[in-house]
Amino acid sequence: MGYLHEGHLRLVDRARALADAVALSIFVNPLQFGPSEDLARYPRDLPRDRSLAAGRGVTCLFIPPVAEMYAEAALMRVTPGPLADHLCGARRPGHFEGVLTVVAKLFHIVEPDVAVFGRKDAQQARLILRMVSDLSWPIAIDVVPTAREPDGLALSSRNVYLRPDDRRHAARIPAALRAAHTAFADGETRADVICAAVRDILTAEPGIDIEYVEAVDPDRMAPVSALRADTLLALAARVGATRLIDNIVMGQGLGLDPVITV
Repeated sequence: MGYLHEGHLRLVDRARALADAVALSIFVNPLQFGPSEDLARYPRDLPRDRSLAAGRGVTCLFIPPVAEMYAEAALMRVTPGPLADHLCGARRPGHFEGVLTVVAKLFHIVEPDVAVFGRKDAQQARLILRMVSDLSWPIAIDVVPTAREPDGLALSSRNVYLRPDDRRHAARIPAALRAAHTAFADGETRADVICAAVRDILTAEPGIDIEYVEAVDPDRMAPVSALRADTLLALAARVGATRLIDNIVMGQGLGLDPVITV
């Protein structure tokens, strides 16, 4: 959705490694925002995005206007099904319907051979993988590990909303995930114990309001009682007024990879 950061640009790097030409779409999709969410104030800076994309080797920028993407009488939507019954799908009604609908349209317009997404939005990536499979599209989906700040905070366009105190509090999110990984590596496999430990770390930090902490099967996106090496531990929380999401694959750790913020 634009306001590019190093996480987005790493998707470009991966696409360049997989394909001869890279198309980057920038579109703040109104269909995936709820009535009380931040559509109007979502950060936008197209001149900066153009410069960053060109510097990273993007072949083509696709920046369609809303009126072109959504005709006034358009009625069709892509419904996500049970993969959206938990995590963000349960807390943001209609969100993934909006995501899948716009991604389906972008796929039809651009006709890519491969499309690259980030693992920070793990439920979104799983839904897109399933949509491509179920609808028999000849598109390979590649999912890139989350890019993070030196303290572990996942890069997000919404991080610009964080005030200095919020930013310090937000660092407890990757710290809690790191603690969960350590507990799992030490032999703890009970999902309720791991999730409770993550909640305890976050609730001890002022300014963090937990929305959910869940351990789910990576294919079904449904809660599990026992953790395995591929279990996804995902959370969403509000830090100040900003909603942040993050996740960890239990057998892979946080994947802490410091970046230079752009």
